Amino acid sequence: MTTARPALDPELRELLADMPLMSQLNAEVLAQLRQLPTSPVESLLAHRQVERREITVSAKDGAQIGLSVLSPAQTDRTTPAAPCIYWIHGGGMVMGDRFSQIDIPLEWLDRFGAVVVTVDYRLAPEATGTTLVDDCYQGLLWIAEHADELGIDAARIVVAGASAGGGLAAGVTLLARDLGTPAIAAQMLICPMLDHRNATISSRQYSGVPGVWTGEMNAFGWHAVLGDLTDEEIPAYVSPALADLSGLPTTYIDTGSAEVFRDEDTDYATRIWAAGGQAELHVWAGGFHGFDALFPRARISATARRTRTDWLARLLSLPRESGGVG
Repeated sequence: MTTARPALDPELRELLADMPLMSQLNAEVLAQLRQLPTSPVESLLAHRQVERREITVSAKDGAQIGLSVLSPAQTDRTTPAAPCIYWIHGGGMVMGDRFSQIDIPLEWLDRFGAVVVTVDYRLAPEATGTTLVDDCYQGLLWIAEHADELGIDAARIVVAGASAGGGLAAGVTLLARDLGTPAIAAQMLICPMLDHRNATISSRQYSGVPGVWTGEMNAFGWHAVLGDLTDEEIPAYVSPALADLSGLPTTYIDTGSAEVFRDEDTDYATRIWAAGGQAELHVWAGGFHGFDALFPRARISATARRTRTDWLARLLSLPRESGGVG
C-alpha cells in the first residue's frame, strides 16, 4: 500500500529533481559525506564589513571547543550593545561544522547589527550522550561571561539552530532554564530534531523513500548519539521532546509539511502553549527538510526566511517593561 504524503511545493519539487537523494545512512556513507567540501565562510563574509574572531572554550571534560565570533565592523565605539545570535549548526548530530547554514544568521547580522557566535560542538558517534549539548552550553556560558567585551547586550541573546542544531538549541535552552543561567531572550528552532523516538506519523511518511533526511537517516543519527541507552536513561537535554516545557523563553519554530520532523515540531509548540509559554509556529506547505537552506531563492524559502527575520525584528524591538528584550 502506498503511503500518502503531503505534496511538495511545485517549485521545490522541480529544484529537488536535480539533487541526488538517499534514504539510508551508515558509517561508510557518513565517512564519505564528511569528506565533501563545505562552502567557505570567506565567500559569505567578503562583501560584508565583519570582524571575525576565533576562540576556544573548555568543555566539561577539558576538550577545546571552537567558537567563531562574527561582529559588524564598528567605526564608532559608542554604538549601543548589540543583540547576539548564538548559532548551532545542523547535520543530524553526525556531520557539519560551525559554518554550516551560517548564511541564515548572517542575514540577522546585516539586518540588526547582531553579533553572530557559532559553535563547533563535537559530533556523534565519536561524541555521545550529553557531550554535544554540553559543548554548546559551554559556548553559551562564555558568551554571557564576555558580553561586555563582545559589545553584546546580555538581555538580547537568542539561541538558534537548524535541524540537529535546532534540537541542540532546545537542549541548551532547557539547560539554561534548569541551571538558572544564563538568561536567554528567545530560542529559534528551525526544523528541529527533537525526539529520538522517531515514531510520529511524519517520521513514517518519510521512511522508505529517498529524501534529504528520512526516517532511516534519523534513526541512524539518534543511534550514533544515544547508542544502546534505554528510554529511561536518555536525558531530556539530548531529546528535548521528553522534557517539561514550562518556563521557557519565547520560541519560534518552523518546519515543512513534507518532512520527517513535522509532527514532533508541531507537538513541541503545542506543549509550550499547554505549559503557558509563548511560541510561534509555522508549517510551510510543501516544504521538505531544510528546504530554505538548500534553495534559499525559491519563493517559499524567501517567505520562510523573511518571516523569521520579521519575528526577530518584533522580538528585539519590544520594550523590557512589556516583557520583551529590546
